[in-house]
Amino acid sequence: MGRGKIEIKRIENTTNRQVTFCKRRNGLLKKAYELSVLCDAEVALIVFSSRGRLYEYANNNSIRSTIDRYKKASSDSSNASSITEINAQYYQQESAKLRQQIQMLQNSNRHLMGDAVSNLSVKELKQLENRLERGITRIRSKKHELLLAEIEYLQKREIELENESVCLRTKIAISLLHICLRVELHTHTMTRRFSILGKKRNIGELVCKWYFDIYM
Repeated sequence: MGRGKIEIKRIENTTNRQVTFCKRRNGLLKKAYELSVLCDAEVALIVFSSRGRLYEYANNNSIRSTIDRYKKASSDSSNASSITEINAQYYQQESAKLRQQIQMLQNSNRHLMGDAVSNLSVKELKQLENRLERGITRIRSKKHELLLAEIEYLQKREIELENESVCLRTKIAISLLHICLRVELHTHTMTRRFSILGKKRNIGELVCKWYFDIYM
């Protein structure tokens, strides 16, 4: 038959309480020792009896060093927590500022489009009007700048096309001059041949036929 479950509460009988304390204390010290050996853990145990007597265990033979290590770890954890809280507050503030700026920009854009202006005062409407006028002035200036640049480009292009046309006409004139010289030379040659042979034919007709056979 198994052991019954023990109710955890203060033992009223002084003798029984002292006996239970001794047994549980020894068991606790044993468990602390086993934990330090089996798991290579740093263990420190402090127990005060009801009469104020101190019982302690430390696997590194120094309760003080373990307590100092605990204080340092607690301090580091507290500092890390503080830094985390400070960073969280900072990012929350920055996020709120960004949301406010986004809202202001959205309202400003709506006002520029002529929306949501019913709640604006006369002074705010005047400021909005001035902003629009400055914006229109900048837009017109930019448009004028682009138009001047386009006109300048077209003028340069016109000059380039004109120069190309002059070059082309010059080449055509030179080609026609060469053709005329060749025709004249050929006409003169054929005239001499027919004169020598004593044949009378239409020299112009023959030259035209020769020219057509060569260039057409």
